[in-house]
Amino acid sequence: MKRFLLTLCFLLFAFSVFAYDWGLQLNETFGLKDGDTNSQNNALSYSGTLLPWFSTPLGSADNRFYFSAGITAEYNHPLTSDDSKSKVLFIPEILRTEFTFRTKSDNEIKLGRMLYFDPLGFIANGLFDGARVLFSLDNSTLGVGLWHTGWLYKKNANITMTGDELALYHDNDTYFAPCRLVAAIDYENPYLAPWLRLKASLIGQFDLSDGDNFYHKQYLAVKTNIPVNNFMFDLGAVFGLAQDSTEETDYQISFAGELGIGWALPTSITDLLRLTCRLTSGKVENSSIAAFVPITTVSHGDVLSARLSALSMIRLDYTARLHETFSLNLSSSYFILSDSGTYKDFPMNPSEKNENFFLGNEFSSRFVWAPFSDLQFNLGGGIFMPSLGNVNPKSTNLWRLDLNVILSIF
Repeated sequence: MKRFLLTLCFLLFAFSVFAYDWGLQLNETFGLKDGDTNSQNNALSYSGTLLPWFSTPLGSADNRFYFSAGITAEYNHPLTSDDSKSKVLFIPEILRTEFTFRTKSDNEIKLGRMLYFDPLGFIANGLFDGARVLFSLDNSTLGVGLWHTGWLYKKNANITMTGDELALYHDNDTYFAPCRLVAAIDYENPYLAPWLRLKASLIGQFDLSDGDNFYHKQYLAVKTNIPVNNFMFDLGAVFGLAQDSTEETDYQISFAGELGIGWALPTSITDLLRLTCRLTSGKVENSSIAAFVPITTVSHGDVLSARLSALSMIRLDYTARLHETFSLNLSSSYFILSDSGTYKDFPMNPSEKNENFFLGNEFSSRFVWAPFSDLQFNLGGGIFMPSLGNVNPKSTNLWRLDLNVILSIF
C-alpha cells in the first residue's frame, strides 16, 4: 500500500506540469433509525466523507487521467443504556481512478478503478478494478470489460453472494471485498428505432476464493426503453445460471424482471409519476430454480433495505421540481416474498413456519434543496409497516430519518 501511494504521488507531481482540474467534496449524513433488517435496536449514526479528486490530460485532450480518494468517518450509537456498543471507524479508500485513452476511430480504452453497471442496475453496480474497451459502431456501442474485486473496500463493493461473504461483510476486522473475477460484454443502441432503445449485457463472475466451495454465475440481461408522447415504458429481464458446489444440482436457474411506466404530468411544474414493478425468483424445492443472486447486493426500499434476492416489489413514485432549487419525492413500496425460505431469519418473520408472502408496505419521502451549485441538502425519511402484510402483521414498525449535506469545492 505504501509503494502504491508513493507511485500515485509521483504521478500527480509528474502531471502537475500540464493543465489539470481538481476539486474537494465533503459528504455528511446524520441518521436516526428504529430497527433494521439486521437488528431491532434504535441507533443514531453519522457518516462523513472527505473526497478530493484530480484530473489531467495525457498528451492530448482525448486522453485523461482521473484520480479520486476518500476518507470516511463512521459513528454508530445505539439508543440504549449500553454505550459499549458505540463504534467510531475511520476508513480510507481509493475511489474512481482511471486512465482513459481515445483512438482515432473514436474507440475508448479505460484502465484502473472504474464505474460499471448493467442495463438494469442490479446485477453489478459500482467500482471495479480492471480494463474496459468501448467500440464505437454506427449508431451503437459495444463494450468488453474484465475486472477483479479483491482490492475494493467491502462495504462499498457490497458483494455478499454467499453466507461466508455476508459474514465477511459484517466483520469489522477485515477491509477487502471477496475475490471474484467479473467479465462483461455490453451492447447499447439508443437509435434502434425512433421509438425503441436497447441495452443488452452478457456478464460472468467466477469465484476466486481459497475455500473448497465455490459459487460461479452468468447473467444475460436485456432492457428496452420506449418513449410515447409524455410516457416512458421500461422493460427489462435477467436470466441467471449458477454453479454452486454446496447444492446437489449441477446448475441453478434464476431470473429477475422489471417493468416501469413513467408519466410526465401535464402540469405547470416539472413533475413525474412512475410505477415500477420488480420481480425476482425464489427457491423452488426439489428443482433447479433458485433465488436470484446479483454480484453486488442491491437493496429494495429506503427503510426496509432488504436484499434483492427472492423479494419482489411494487413501487409508486411522485417526483416534482417545485422550484429551480427545491424538489421532492414521495413513494410507496409494497414488498412480496418470492419464497418462504430465503428470509427465514428476517426480523419480521415469526419463528414458526410461515407460508404467507405479503411482507408489508413502506412509505417514504425525500426533500432536496440546492441553494447553490456547490451546496445541497437532502432530508429523507420513511416508515415500513408490517401490519399491512400477512407475514408477521404484529411486528413493530421500522422507521428512519436522515439528513445529508454535500459541499463541493471546484
